[in-house]
Amino acid sequence: MPRTNFQELLDAGVHFGHLARKWNPKMAPYIFDQKNGIHIIDLHKTIVKIDEAADAMKELARSGRKILFVATKKQAKEIVAEKATAVNMPSITERWAGGMLTNFPTIRKAVKKMNTIDKMKEDGTFEKLAKRERLQITRQREKLEKNLGSIRDMSRLPSALFVIDIQKEANAVKEANRLNIPVFAMVDTCCDPTPIDYVIPANDDATKSIELVLNILCQAIEEGLNERKLEKDKEVAEETAEGEALSNPTGKKLRARKSAKPVAVEEPVAEPVEAAEPAPVAEPVEAPVEEPKAE
Repeated sequence: MPRTNFQELLDAGVHFGHLARKWNPKMAPYIFDQKNGIHIIDLHKTIVKIDEAADAMKELARSGRKILFVATKKQAKEIVAEKATAVNMPSITERWAGGMLTNFPTIRKAVKKMNTIDKMKEDGTFEKLAKRERLQITRQREKLEKNLGSIRDMSRLPSALFVIDIQKEANAVKEANRLNIPVFAMVDTCCDPTPIDYVIPANDDATKSIELVLNILCQAIEEGLNERKLEKDKEVAEETAEGEALSNPTGKKLRARKSAKPVAVEEPVAEPVEAAEPAPVAEPVEAPVEEPKAE
């Protein structure tokens, strides 16, 4: 069953493309018609592509991998930040720093620096610094938080990117392609869909359109996370049961003995006494036969 329907996409304005004179011919398979000089996106194909992207994101979330959401345009940044935080995914909504992916170790150093400043504030070291130095560190911390705060928990490269407006976020797409990281994106009629792995033909300028697509994808991610949690709980329960069985391997036997009927104790049987040999029977002695006397 599709995750959305034609009417929902129509009401959100997902079908509105760019001006026909600004179109990219490579988007022709996803264009339905032209009206008043504006291209109309084929929503039937959009539904299919949304389902494909949602299923792929669900599997990524189920396997415990991270998807980096990238959207720095005004219409999308607040929505993306909110939705990504809700499903515990990192996001970039202020500015894409060059080398965010290709030079990831340097980005991690900047994040560690931000964490170091936080520790200084906690242990009281920050208060011992001069006023001017504290001001400089505070400004540096605010700048780092603005640009990198949303990825401070991302300890390794993301497994995929979700991009809104691939023209504006061209650097992010290029870095992902260079590292063979899959890219999901909302692609408008003025864009080239070639570098995108999961193309979602949709209006990437309207807030309602962006919000609807994000809701569907984040719901799929949440499903994947819930399934992962259930699998982990099941594994923990199985491991606990195995541990109990190993700690008391004779438990079943003990219970069986307790419920068994008492066994009757057999009395020792006396060894058979050998019978005395019978006394020899005397053979009968024949009496002498007397001969008859002569008359």
